[in-house]
Amino acid sequence: MKTIISEATELRKYLHAHPEVSSQEQQTSAYLKNLIRQHCTYDELIEFENYGFAVVFNGEKKGQSILVRADFDALPIQEINDFDHRSTVSGVSHKCGHDGHASILYGLARSFSENPLISGQAILLFQPAEENGEGAQGIVHDPKFEKLSPDYAVALHNLPGYPLHEIVIREGSFTAAANSIIIMLSGKTSHAAEPEMGINPALAMAEITQKILEQTEPDLNQEDFRIATPVCSQMGEKAYGVSAGFGELHFTLRAWSNDVMQDFEKQCKSIAEEVAQKYGLGVSIDWTESFFANINQPDVVKAIEKAAHSEGFSISNRSTPFKWGEDFGLFTERFPGAMFGIGSGENCPALHNPDYDFPDEILETGIRMFSQVIKNLTVHV
Repeated sequence: MKTIISEATELRKYLHAHPEVSSQEQQTSAYLKNLIRQHCTYDELIEFENYGFAVVFNGEKKGQSILVRADFDALPIQEINDFDHRSTVSGVSHKCGHDGHASILYGLARSFSENPLISGQAILLFQPAEENGEGAQGIVHDPKFEKLSPDYAVALHNLPGYPLHEIVIREGSFTAAANSIIIMLSGKTSHAAEPEMGINPALAMAEITQKILEQTEPDLNQEDFRIATPVCSQMGEKAYGVSAGFGELHFTLRAWSNDVMQDFEKQCKSIAEEVAQKYGLGVSIDWTESFFANINQPDVVKAIEKAAHSEGFSISNRSTPFKWGEDFGLFTERFPGAMFGIGSGENCPALHNPDYDFPDEILETGIRMFSQVIKNLTVHV
């Protein structure tokens, strides 16, 4: 294991120094595949469109098929750290720990190469484009993915603020459903001295914002928790002789469950259409960066908890889900599965902060946890 951890650490620092943002991870994907082809013994490597790929390990005996997913995209954030493995790409850096997630999965592949799976099947899925929600969508809709039929799906995320190595679990929703709505309003420009001759969207934009915010339930302990965050608005041009004739509103919506999110989406759409009609405006609506809630299935959570106990890690059971979105929710929507967390340290900078860096100490934690979870879920047939 010592050699594997050393290799995973070296890989993690390389990936950190050479980040690529979502949907542009061509070099990252190629580097990972080349490394696996050189150093791992596996049964199949399946390449998907848009840089994702899966490495398949078959056990000596029949059993359950377990999909283990890790992401490898970076963020458009300028790094402020000055260590040797700092980002070499201006304005891009690994500030969510996906360099660590991918390195854990590589370490797991190396582990299975040295200690073959006894029973069942392990599908190690290296996924691009988690941050914009396009990665999981692209893979599950790829015809090559249809030949894979996992019985369970598992993933992890590193969690700053929790003690190093602590395993964080929760049944039900682990991360929120998230979706972003874009409301485009079209009216009619006029001379700024004669606004009555046009249709300015300003009042409609204010009313839509107020009414959408009135629909929120910010209490984290409520099952129908839902929040709307205004993230961007634009109206007209910087032309002071012109009364604006168009406007846009952007909100990010979040909810604990997919059902509550669907209702919330309908409410927001209805509000936009009703207010636009009231003011004589045209309206069109678009959605972007959509994430299903990660719904943790109790049996899989029990397998994760059992793994943590057997490996000697402390466990924290969250009372509420995390409010951020994670596109692994698309897998838990399709397969029984669960996501768990690994503490990155109580003093570790928060995710997406410019000084964040994945702690290499938890690479081994992730490898050991995934390996044991797979054993716990694999049942001899």
